[in-house]
Amino acid sequence: MKKFIIAAVAASVLATPVLAAPFQGHDDRGRVEQNHRTTVVKKTTVRRDARQPEYRKWSKGQRFDSRYASNYRVISNPRAHRLHDAPRGYRWVQSGNDAVLVGITSGIVAGVMANLLR
Repeated sequence: MKKFIIAAVAASVLATPVLAAPFQGHDDRGRVEQNHRTTVVKKTTVRRDARQPEYRKWSKGQRFDSRYASNYRVISNPRAHRLHDAPRGYRWVQSGNDAVLVGITSGIVAGVMANLLR
């Protein structure tokens, strides 16, 4: 009885690596499938555009976006630039040489004073 148990343990120890081996691509018909391993190389090209961003000429009714305004600044003292005080809910901003009256919450251009600022 001891010999039988020792033989069964020895057989299981020897058979374990064979059963744990990975699948080699054999199917049941004796044909061998080839495993092709491909390496994917990903190249990233960074293009830097030397052009300046395209700035807008603002007109009444457009939605103002400071990303498209050249030399964007909020005009804190409009009387120094010969502008009237902005009504409640509006503010004067500078875009290039233009003074633009913009709604604070909506961002809609209410008026443009072209070439006023130098």
